[in-house]
Amino acid sequence: MPGIIGRKIGMTSVFGADGISVAVTVIEAGPCVVTQVRSEEKDGYKAVQLAFGEKKEKNTSAAMLGHFKKANTTPKRNLVEFRDFSSEFDGVAELGKEVKVGDVFTEGDFIDAVGTSKGKGFQGVVKRHGFAGVGGQTHGQHNRLRAPGSMGNASFAARVIKGKRLPGRMGGDRVKVTNLKIVKIMPEQNLILVSGSVPGAKNSTIILQK
Repeated sequence: MPGIIGRKIGMTSVFGADGISVAVTVIEAGPCVVTQVRSEEKDGYKAVQLAFGEKKEKNTSAAMLGHFKKANTTPKRNLVEFRDFSSEFDGVAELGKEVKVGDVFTEGDFIDAVGTSKGKGFQGVVKRHGFAGVGGQTHGQHNRLRAPGSMGNASFAARVIKGKRLPGRMGGDRVKVTNLKIVKIMPEQNLILVSGSVPGAKNSTIILQK
């Protein structure tokens, strides 16, 4: 089983073995509950479905209440399938079993983090795409410092080509950050510390994958 679901707590820093301070993201990873196990015989592929985060019964549909009842667990907020888990996790990947961060990862592993980036709203080209602006304030250019500049063609085509980077909605996208090193695991608190930043705001859902 190559991953687990978690919640982003925030960022801090820890000192490594070499005495150098390392910026880390603190994630509450699990405990998750196995709510479904898919097999090649029945479903055509191997996968395990994990559930994380409590949810009120009154906000859960009857179909999902029955789904959680099969796993003998309370309603959960997040459901994620992890495909092609290896045989070493066959004992862990049983319906209704609780999966903790120590069952999946060890310190020193390199993992990928998937989350939804912070929404920035409608932004211009300087913030959204890193444009440098038109230039200095000479020759009457008093209000062009954050403008995109010339973007169309000459007489041929005489239009803006599709795909041009322009102002628009920024953020709120599914983002994956790869090769983050696990600096520390605190199994008693279900916490995992990974080096670097992870997409998403505080308390947002994060998917950690091997």
